[in-house]
Amino acid sequence: MNQVNEKKLAGEAALRYVEDGAIVGVGTGSTVAYFIDALAGIKDRIKGAVSSSEQSTAQLKKHGIEVFDLNATGPLDLYVDGADECDPFKRLIKGGGAALTREKIVAAAAAKFVCIIDSSKRVDVLGKFPLPIEVIPMARSLVSREIVKLGGQPVWRDGVVTDNGNWIIDVHGWQITDPVALERELNQLAGVVTVGLFAQRPADVVLVGDKVM
Repeated sequence: MNQVNEKKLAGEAALRYVEDGAIVGVGTGSTVAYFIDALAGIKDRIKGAVSSSEQSTAQLKKHGIEVFDLNATGPLDLYVDGADECDPFKRLIKGGGAALTREKIVAAAAAKFVCIIDSSKRVDVLGKFPLPIEVIPMARSLVSREIVKLGGQPVWRDGVVTDNGNWIIDVHGWQITDPVALERELNQLAGVVTVGLFAQRPADVVLVGDKVM
């Protein structure tokens, strides 16, 4: 099965976790775009959505789905998002689309995190996909030097500004065997806003196409 079909199937399969009357947390990316299209088909059954990016917000509004501010909703029952990599323990690398900070916030607010991917995103060990780290602009060089000390190869994603006005460093060359510890360590670096490791709070359910991993 090709990637496009798997992404579409995963997006549609995530609907089974959407409860009537819910405000649904919605992520970002090509697979999530299929989920938003599918969600439009049941929009009369839900209250609305909380979005993790301007891109997803625009797509939700185009379908007539009301978008709420997370501060106004309180805890969410469900968050649906994709991933750039997923290991066998449902720990993820995210942030290829530079929306990692808002994605991590909405994931933290949700009781259940359903991750939708195609089979190309499955890995035994995280790190082949460069790890995105969102940084305050003035901290870019400082954080990069610390990453080098940890054995990583930092590359500034030049020309990219996040929805929060920050910059992205992509870290190459890591095999991340203990993503929980690395996430914790990177979070302590001054100037780091968010790390694209979703390991301390991994996915609860991973759908590969329409099948549960």
